[in-house]
Order: sequence, then C-alpha cells, then structure tokens
Amino acid sequence: MKSKIGRLVVCMFALMSLAGCGALVAGGAVVGAGAGTYLYANGELKTDYAASFDTVWSACEKTVAEMRGIQVQPTREIAKGTISAVINDENVKIDIAYRAKEQTTVGVRVGLIGNKLSSQVIHDKIADQLAKR
Repeated sequence: MKSKIGRLVVCMFALMSLAGCGALVAGGAVVGAGAGTYLYANGELKTDYAASFDTVWSACEKTVAEMRGIQVQPTREIAKGTISAVINDENVKIDIAYRAKEQTTVGVRVGLIGNKLSSQVIHDKIADQLAKR
C-alpha cells in the first residue's frame, strides 16, 4: 500500500514538472510554480526583480505613494525591509529582501489572509516603476 502511494506522489510531481506550470496544495496553502516568476504561498505573492535593493525599495515606496497609501510604516535594515500601509481600506505588507547584487525579492500580502489579485496589481505597479528607470 505504501509503495502505491509513493508511486502516486512521484507521478504527480513528474506531471507537474512536465506541465511547466502547476499548483501544489499542501496543508491548505496553495503554492504555484512554473514558467512565471511569481510564487503564491500562504497569502503572499513573491517574485524576484533584476535590480538592486535600493532601486527596488525606491520603486516600492513610489508605488505605495502612487496608490495613495496611508499609515505608511517603512522599516529598513541593511539587506531587508518592510513597508506596511493601508491602501483602499486594506492592510498591505511589502517585504523586500536582498538576494544578490542585482536581484531583490519582493513579497506582497494584501489583507489578513492574502488576496492574490490585489497583490498582483501591486507587483505590476512596482514593475512599472522599475521600468521607468
């Protein structure tokens, strides 16, 4: 019985890797991975940007300002930081982390349990800010 379950799990992972884009449900959290550069897990949408930490930080601040964020609370350290704000009556948390010289990871969480669509809109606006540079 255990070998059948093991084979089934291996086949599922093989099918997801061949599909190029898949979703894995683990403990109630949905993790999407594939050809896109976004990862949605536990209510947070993450992606990497090909820009320095300072450049991405500035783009995130401009995005919050452009979206008329209120109660903005930036917390910045050497290689990571968080910008918390209220945008359209929703709590927004943007986590920014240094990954490599020209690579920075940004995670966006909207609301208490997360909202993938709203997080994607914020990521799109961050990407637009970075494209202006």
